[in-house]
Amino acid sequence: MIHWPVDGYQVAFTTRLGGVSEGPFASLNLGRKSGDDVGRADENRRIACAEIGADVEKLALNYQVHSGRVLRAKPALRNERADGLWTDEPGLPILAMSADCLAIALVRVETDEPAVAVLHAGWRGLLGDIVAAGVHALGDGELAAAIGPAIGPCCYEVGEEVAQPFRDRFGGDVVHEHRLDLWASAERALRAVGVERIHRLDRCTFCEPETFFSHRRDAGRTGRQGVIAYVAG
Repeated sequence: MIHWPVDGYQVAFTTRLGGVSEGPFASLNLGRKSGDDVGRADENRRIACAEIGADVEKLALNYQVHSGRVLRAKPALRNERADGLWTDEPGLPILAMSADCLAIALVRVETDEPAVAVLHAGWRGLLGDIVAAGVHALGDGELAAAIGPAIGPCCYEVGEEVAQPFRDRFGGDVVHEHRLDLWASAERALRAVGVERIHRLDRCTFCEPETFFSHRRDAGRTGRQGVIAYVAG
């Protein structure tokens, strides 16, 4: 796991390492709908939660649909169609999963009222304002963000129907020879809504098969990593 050290919170981006799944899902696959044995996926979620001291029985996550929708988390939330969660409840862990898309964490900083959000952001989500929705959910005040692993501009070829809207929205340099830079696009989306404290991991899921799942590299038969976070309280 890749920890983001931020006072008052526990935030970690998972990798594919350290779990119990086998084959294309080896080994820390968090996705129950990936084709993996659901019991193994559940055990992997327990392992990931234990790594950051989270209660897996409270773990909240969405049914992700590449939307711009961000919900307030409830303990053990499941199957709401959305791509972001937020909470100010201490000890309530929230999860956003990915397998080439970005996982993004947002936290309130310099505040007596901590809150955290996690977002699943692919190209549809970025164009659909998932970042602004996450920032809006956390409200006024200073925020910090961490942009997790995703398929990088080295590997992410897109068609003109995707490339042109990104040029128009985030600047011409986020697309080079039809390769899209999700990291830079997300950073610009964050800065556009006032987030200045941004940490980027810049790890390509496609390029690191030993460390990350990649939907595109593995032709859809793969697991899910993600970001887990909670207010430490």
